[in-house]
Amino acid sequence: MYEAVRIAHAPGGADFYRELGQQMGGLLAGERNWMANFANCAALLFEQMPDLNWAGFYLLEEGSGDLVVGPFQGKPACARIARGRGVCGTALAEERAVLVPDVHEFPGHIACDAASRSELVIPLRREGRVFGVLDLDSPLVGRFSDGDLAGLERLMVRLVSASDW
Repeated sequence: MYEAVRIAHAPGGADFYRELGQQMGGLLAGERNWMANFANCAALLFEQMPDLNWAGFYLLEEGSGDLVVGPFQGKPACARIARGRGVCGTALAEERAVLVPDVHEFPGHIACDAASRSELVIPLRREGRVFGVLDLDSPLVGRFSDGDLAGLERLMVRLVSASDW
């Protein structure tokens, strides 16, 4: 049985993400179902990363091209986000990670939770195509760093490759 242990290293650094990756590996071991893996990953990130108020996934709906909320932890969220709208829709449209130190300075930011002040969105790729995003929100301005971005990009590659679709 998996048991989370509080990570002692400072968030954003290589040691933090190495340890977080070990814990994620324990959750993924022996499980290939994408829903189970994404749900547990959202819970792990929400539990282990300090100063988050939302952690979860938006997944591409093929017919509409919209992002639809998937497994997450936090307050109820926007159910649907159009390509190009807000931080998540921008990451989808531009197929790149978007780190926003202060969401009040991001044109078109979608405020699902008025307490959110910074956001990090990382595209998820399968067979070279973006099919969704990881979305992290924080009530602190400047919460996310380039180290967070790099560490989470590596973890998302691992999560996607460990999950059957």
